[in-house]
Amino acid sequence: MLKPGTILEAMYERTKPTAQGTEVLDLRVGLGYVGVRLGNHSMGLAAQLSDVIPSVCMVLQNAGTYAGSPASSLLKYLVEGKNPLERAIGLATANALIDPPRDAMDDREATSYFNLQAGERVVMIGLFSPLVQRILSTGATLTVIEKNPERMEIPCEREKEEALKGCDVAIITATTLLNHTFEETVNGLGTPRCTAVIGPSTPLLPEIFQDTPVTHLGGAVVMDPDRVMRIISEAGGTPAMRPALRFVNLIIKRDLPLYHP
Repeated sequence: MLKPGTILEAMYERTKPTAQGTEVLDLRVGLGYVGVRLGNHSMGLAAQLSDVIPSVCMVLQNAGTYAGSPASSLLKYLVEGKNPLERAIGLATANALIDPPRDAMDDREATSYFNLQAGERVVMIGLFSPLVQRILSTGATLTVIEKNPERMEIPCEREKEEALKGCDVAIITATTLLNHTFEETVNGLGTPRCTAVIGPSTPLLPEIFQDTPVTHLGGAVVMDPDRVMRIISEAGGTPAMRPALRFVNLIIKRDLPLYHP
């Protein structure tokens, strides 16, 4: 069983050496995303959790000092962050430090990599609205588990447990890393043939998921940092940033079958 925060701790240990000698060029905290740009002009993203922003909305005590500071000072928020906002800053920093694997494939459409079949049971942890109809059109059944009641009706605990335990395919938002529910989620899975972590916050670092059921990573590489930073500053989200991002998919456990009846 994975303990809460296990993946962030592994990510911290993996990226900490790269952070040494690297400085922060810019930090932007918007309503939808956090963006961190480093001195080498690489950039990383992490989503803001809209359902917790009111409870953690506060001034950052060190605001005005982040630019020019060591990347390691922001990276520490991965493991020392006191709330999802601070952990988002750490995650965005770590994502900026990661070189995307060379075998990452440009996104055709995330669901096409899952090879969904009629009658399969899909559970989606975190609502990805654009994917819902694509999934249902395959004839697969879909259960959405969402924490924010403003987005949809929240399923009861029994329904959540049954959906996780019985699914063939699990699609997990990377923001579960920020509220420490990722480990709880994968601990509750049965034996899905495919478990995907997706979204622009996704760390494209296969080795930190080696002891988990995760088989697929779907993330984003920032192609136009200036544009993305401006959108974050103007409270924009994924739709506005999409033209400035390259969405990629990474199959990390190729020995698993793409489909079983």
